[in-house]
Amino acid sequence: MSDKHNPITYKGRSLGIIVLTAAQLLIGAIHVFFGLLLLAFEASILQATVAYDVYTVVFGLLVLVFAVFVWQGKKAGWIGTVAVSLFVIVADALTVLNLPSIPGIPKSAALTEIAYSLVVVLYLLQDNVRKKYLG
Repeated sequence: MSDKHNPITYKGRSLGIIVLTAAQLLIGAIHVFFGLLLLAFEASILQATVAYDVYTVVFGLLVLVFAVFVWQGKKAGWIGTVAVSLFVIVADALTVLNLPSIPGIPKSAALTEIAYSLVVVLYLLQDNVRKKYLG
């Protein structure tokens, strides 16, 4: 028998939502931690700007909140996750292209963040996922 009709689920959530939520919680926690660390030690090795430090903390908090909403099946989680991911794609793309963006975004991380954010957006835009959250 094929498992095509019996997808892996946990507490009624698909494997994709489980992986997305776990990844987002991890990414959010890492950004909050390092953003606060950068704010505490402004003269860090990375020489990040205060704008980038605050952006990192706010980004991390938003990712955490929207990950919880996604887990709870709330529309706000889907919308917020897509919006934050699109913002990251634009901000990091501007950085990569040497155009005005948030001061301090490291180019070394920008391509990875763009790729990850694209995967998140493309996953959330799938018909079955989008319909689950947007009705």
